[in-house]
Amino acid sequence: MKFKKISLPIVIILGLVLDQVVKMAVVNNIGLSEQKPVIKGVLSLTHLRNNGAAWSILEGQQWFFVLTTVLVLAVAIWFWLKNLSKNWYAIGLTLIISGALGNFIDRVRQGYVVDMFQLDFINFPIFNVADILLSIGFVVLFIGILIEKDEG
Repeated sequence: MKFKKISLPIVIILGLVLDQVVKMAVVNNIGLSEQKPVIKGVLSLTHLRNNGAAWSILEGQQWFFVLTTVLVLAVAIWFWLKNLSKNWYAIGLTLIISGALGNFIDRVRQGYVVDMFQLDFINFPIFNVADILLSIGFVVLFIGILIEKDEG
């Protein structure tokens, strides 16, 4: 089944809206650095401002993240337009673009990214909806590359 070209931009917009709405809800309802358990011992909502990458790597280097995101978005959009006929590539790149835009908006508008999902059972960076979209997008893209390699 091939996805219609028009539906992919809608997925980008929906992912972006979901990311921004969840971030807004956390900012409006959870104090900065406050933690609210969702599933005891598994998942909490923790309102953080991250001006770095995972585990606050490269903290305060917003110029680097803005520049990198612009480059990633340019390359992702180019590959996306070239590979709309390949479902795995198109879906993966759609999610990557949506997630990258979500965190990019935060960095440009606020100088930091709002994170909120904390896994309580493991030492893992606190993350947000945009990070989930990016991660799933990369996994889907990787699967697409493996499938194409096997078929080729």
